[in-house]
Amino acid sequence: MSIIVREYKTEDRKEAISIWNRVVEDGVAFPQTEPLTELTGDAFFKEQSFTGIAVDTQNMDIVGLYILHPNNLGRCGHLCNASYAVKADLRGRRIGEILVRDCMKKGKELGFRILQFNAVVRTNEAALRLYKKLGFTQLGVIPDGFLMKDGTYEDIIPHYITL
Repeated sequence: MSIIVREYKTEDRKEAISIWNRVVEDGVAFPQTEPLTELTGDAFFKEQSFTGIAVDTQNMDIVGLYILHPNNLGRCGHLCNASYAVKADLRGRRIGEILVRDCMKKGKELGFRILQFNAVVRTNEAALRLYKKLGFTQLGVIPDGFLMKDGTYEDIIPHYITL
């Protein structure tokens, strides 16, 4: 599999929304509880500083995506935040790593200085391993900071990296 990451286009919306909504519906990683629709999804992806679409160049299928946006505003506007989603049946094939690396590069190009993740769920072991591999710094633990789909609470571990 050969992956490229390119900018989101409206024509991507159905597949991008499907991949995004699967993570939302799983209820173990994204804070959102409501799925995107074609109308809200297209607007959501376009309003980001950048939405990257991972495409398998062998068959041109969309295999994942990320959103990149400011983490805050004003005097903290140089910090960005991102979320990543990989097609469920393709997880574990390093697509997430390609997305994060592209996001770090794009964040720097857009003038951000720090990429910060506010809520990495403790049970998201693949993400935790990846962020450690890429040199992110863990900022501690927020006990019970994430409401899981099953109604239980899980710890979150904020991370950051200088771009």
